[in-house]
Amino acid sequence: MSFLDQILTAKHAEIAAARNLKPQAEVEKHAAAREDFRGFAESLARPGVRVIAEIKRASPSRGDIRPDLHPGDLALAYQTGGAAALSVLTEPAFFKGSAKDLKRARDVVELPVLRKDFILDPYQVYETAAMGADAMLLIVRILNDEQLQSLLALAHGIGLETLVEIHDEDDARRIAGLPVPVVGINNRDLAHFQTDVDRAARLAAFLPRGTAVVAASGIRGADDVQKSLAAGIRRFLVGETLVAAPDPAALLKEWTALPVPPILNSEP
Repeated sequence: MSFLDQILTAKHAEIAAARNLKPQAEVEKHAAAREDFRGFAESLARPGVRVIAEIKRASPSRGDIRPDLHPGDLALAYQTGGAAALSVLTEPAFFKGSAKDLKRARDVVELPVLRKDFILDPYQVYETAAMGADAMLLIVRILNDEQLQSLLALAHGIGLETLVEIHDEDDARRIAGLPVPVVGINNRDLAHFQTDVDRAARLAAFLPRGTAVVAASGIRGADDVQKSLAAGIRRFLVGETLVAAPDPAALLKEWTALPVPPILNSEP
């Protein structure tokens, strides 16, 4: 069984347990009370190198990344470094994340926050809004077309923005015509968690003009950022490199200071 299969099996059990603990009607009520959404796509659209900086305790491929991680402290460092948004892992079994991590991070910054998890069910969409996130990740690979469309519609209907993640040309074809202004291209193969940093540049060519493309995974330093800029990508989602860095704020400042070709700043 692949890492992804293991994660999804655990996720179905987690959703069932959450629903038993807190009925969906109660979660919907909390979600409907939200009035404090922060603009995710709006922040990514601003000029320059835009980085979604991730708070991530562990991963299946690496194990523990930073055992002493404090979400609030790391969030403040990211904001100081010029991050465009935060991404917070909330998956508990394999990434050791939680809704508490998301809340602790969001409470101390003014940045929009993306919930990064394996979203499969409408319950999780309401849960995402209720926990305080401004946007959520939808992974095309783990959803059929009906699920993808219904979860997108539900999220947008309650005020959540989305980052829709693709991995190959088939994923790109499946989202054609859908309301997905922000698309993440994951350089990591979800089946085996191997990374190919050139994947984002290749797949960006299959997306409609005007799509805000985010390169995710495998960004290790300024050279990777510059390579992506040369390929036409100026938005990034970075986790392990920043979490493990001695000074994540300084690293972010280095990346966001890199010159961006004017034509990239003129596009969404």
